[in-house]
Amino acid sequence: MGTRVVQRVIMALAGSACLLMAAPAIAAPGAPGAPAGPAGPAAAPGGEPGTYTNPVSRTFADTFADPAIVRGEDGWWYAFGTSDPLREGEGNRHYLPISRSRNLTDWTYVGDAFTGGNLPAWADTAAGASLWAPDVRRVDGEYRLYYVVTQTTVTPEQNDNAIGMATAPTPAGPWTDSGAPVVAPRRGGGGPGDFKWTFDPSHAVDTDGTEYLVYGSYYGGIFITRLDPTGRQAVGEPTMIAIDNKFEGGYLLRRGGYWYLFASSADCCAGPTTGYSVYAGRSRAITGPYVDREGVPLVASRAGGTIVIAPNGNRWVGTGHNAVVTDRTGQDWLVYHAIDRADPYLDEPFGINERPMLIDRLDWIGGWPTVRGGAWASEDPQRSPGRTGPVKVAPTPRPGPVDPRLSDEFDGTELRPGWSWVRAPQGELTGGTLRWPTQDAELNRENNTASVLLREAPEGDWTAETRLRIDLGTDTVRNYQQAGLIAYAGDDLYTKLVHVAIWNTRQTEFGKEMPYAGRIAYGGTIVGPPAEETRLRLIHRVDRRNGEHELRAATSRDGRTWVFGGVWTLPAEADLRVGLISLGGAGATAEFDYFRLHRR
Repeated sequence: MGTRVVQRVIMALAGSACLLMAAPAIAAPGAPGAPAGPAGPAAAPGGEPGTYTNPVSRTFADTFADPAIVRGEDGWWYAFGTSDPLREGEGNRHYLPISRSRNLTDWTYVGDAFTGGNLPAWADTAAGASLWAPDVRRVDGEYRLYYVVTQTTVTPEQNDNAIGMATAPTPAGPWTDSGAPVVAPRRGGGGPGDFKWTFDPSHAVDTDGTEYLVYGSYYGGIFITRLDPTGRQAVGEPTMIAIDNKFEGGYLLRRGGYWYLFASSADCCAGPTTGYSVYAGRSRAITGPYVDREGVPLVASRAGGTIVIAPNGNRWVGTGHNAVVTDRTGQDWLVYHAIDRADPYLDEPFGINERPMLIDRLDWIGGWPTVRGGAWASEDPQRSPGRTGPVKVAPTPRPGPVDPRLSDEFDGTELRPGWSWVRAPQGELTGGTLRWPTQDAELNRENNTASVLLREAPEGDWTAETRLRIDLGTDTVRNYQQAGLIAYAGDDLYTKLVHVAIWNTRQTEFGKEMPYAGRIAYGGTIVGPPAEETRLRLIHRVDRRNGEHELRAATSRDGRTWVFGGVWTLPAEADLRVGLISLGGAGATAEFDYFRLHRR
C-alpha cells in the first residue's frame, strides 16, 4: 500500500521504544564513584522487613524500560535497560544503563554499557543512532550483551535497524562491541528507508547446546535464528515464531519439557492508556510451532497468546517487555516495565513515556505462566524474592443472572425499549440478529462521526455480553473494520471491546479513550483470539476504595472457555451507558445475535 511506509514510521514513533538523548560513563562495582549496593533484604517503603513495593527501580531511575537481568559470578544481580534519561528533567540519554542488586528488589545504578563517544563503530551517530532493548547472558565464560542499533552504516538509508552484540569480563563492563551486526538490516516491501523492525533480541541455548537468537517486532514478526558458536553471527534460515502486526519483545524460557515464548503486544507507549501486555505460547521444539493454552498458533492470522500479565485496574498500565529470573528457592519472577497512569511521562506530556522496572512473582498454573496467580502487577507490599509462601489463584469472574429488562435478543422487528442512538440509527433487525454494516466513520480522538447504539447501565456490578459474527476473513490486509461492545461516557471517554482487522491479523482489542493534558489519549490491550463467531463480555465493577468504574474484557471462541483480559478504569463521576458499535471503515458486516446484561 502507498501509505504503508508512512504508517510504519508513525507506529515506530508511537509503538516501539521512544526516540531518545546523551550519556555518562561506566564505573565498575567497587571502583571510585560506583555506588554501593544493598547487602540484604530491606523493608518496602511503609512495609515490613522482607517485603518490597514496586517499582523496584525507584532508587536510581524514574524510567528503566525493557529490563534484562543476569546473575554475575560475584553474586550480584545486574539489570540493563533501554537507552533513555534515567531521571525526570535530566535530559541526558544513558546508553543501556546498568544497575545491580543483591536481592532483586533494592537496586543501585552502576553505569552505562556505552557512552555517546564509544557507540558501536557501525552505529550511524550522524543519523541519531540509539541502542534499545538489551538482553544479557553469560555464555562460555564471557558475558554477552545483545541490543538494537536503531540507525546503522550498513546502508546509506534511514531506519536500517539491526541487532548488535558486545562482550565483557563482568556484567559491569567494560563492554566491547563485536564490530558488525549479528542480524543485519532486513528490507521491507517498500522503497528506500523501508526496513523490517529488527528489534528486541533474546538469546537462548537449546538442550543440545545450540545457541539461538529471537528477534523482531510488529513490522515483520518475531523470528528465531541459529547463532554461530561465538554468538556473533546469525546462521541458517530464520523461522517465524510469532506473527507480524501483533507481537514484539520475544523471550524464551524452558520448563517442564516445553519452550515457552513470552511476547508483548499492543502499544508500549500510549501514556495513561498504554495497554501493553505479555502473552505466552509453548512448543516442544525451540523453533516452534508455538501455541497458546487453547491450542491456537501464535503465527495464525487470528493469533493466539495466553495472557501472562495485563493492566489490572490499579496504578500500573503498560505491563510488558519482560525477562524471567529464578531466586534461590526456585521461585520464578517476572521482571518488566510498566507505566504509572497518574504519572505516565518522563517530562512533558506525550514525550518519553516513564516506564520504571517492576518485579512480581511468576506462578505456573496448569502448565502456564501468570503473574501473582492471575492478580498481575502489584502496587502494595509483596513478599520478597527468597521467601516462600502459598500461591493464591485470582478468582474467575462469573456473571449473575440475565436481566431481561436490560437485554435484547434481537428477535423482533424493532429494538426493544431502552435503546438510544448517538448520531443516526444504523443497521436492521433480520433473522434474529442485529445486522450492522461497518460504518465508514470513526470514534477515535477528534474524529467522532460514527453512530453508537446505547442503553443506560445499571448501578453497581454488571456484565454485558454479545455474540458477534463479522466477515473480516483472515490473512489479508484490512484496516480497521471492527465491531463489538462499548462502555460509553462520551465520545472522548469510553472503553470498547471489538473484533478488529489490524493489517493481516484479526484481534480482539480492548481499547480506552480519555482526555489527557489538553489532548485525547487512546490505547488498547489484546484479549483472546477471535473466531468466526466470537463472544465478548465487558465486566463492570465499582472500586470500593475510590468509586472508579473498573471494566474488564473477556472473550470466548466457543461460549465455554473464556479468556479474561485486562482492566480499564473510568472516573467515578462518569455517567456510563453500555451498548454496541460497528465502525472503522466500510466493507464488512457485523451480526449481533443478542445483547445481554447480567446483574450481580
